[in-house]
Amino acid sequence: MSQWLNICKYEDLAPNSGICAQFEDQQVAIFFCQRNQDLFAVSNFDPFAQANVISRGIIGSAQGETYVASPLYKQRFNLKTGVCLDSPEHVLQTYLVRIEADQVQLQATR
Repeated sequence: MSQWLNICKYEDLAPNSGICAQFEDQQVAIFFCQRNQDLFAVSNFDPFAQANVISRGIIGSAQGETYVASPLYKQRFNLKTGVCLDSPEHVLQTYLVRIEADQVQLQATR
């Protein structure tokens, strides 16, 4: 059975930008898109730069899909699916995320 784990407080999120959090021995990038009040959580590891930097990326949109552009080489990753828009063979892990009682939570897989 899976459970939800507190990661940070809702007030820790910055509109239209990301934060990095530790979750199940992984760095996770959490983004708050203020325009539509959506939360996204993806792996913080950039497969192109081989570095944990995705949380410092810039949010944008293309064809109605929200993405984050890597801060180093600018590849764009769909925040819902993790798929790289520029090189679809590269995919970031995605995580279920929600707000509960003013806490940002991610769902554990165990």
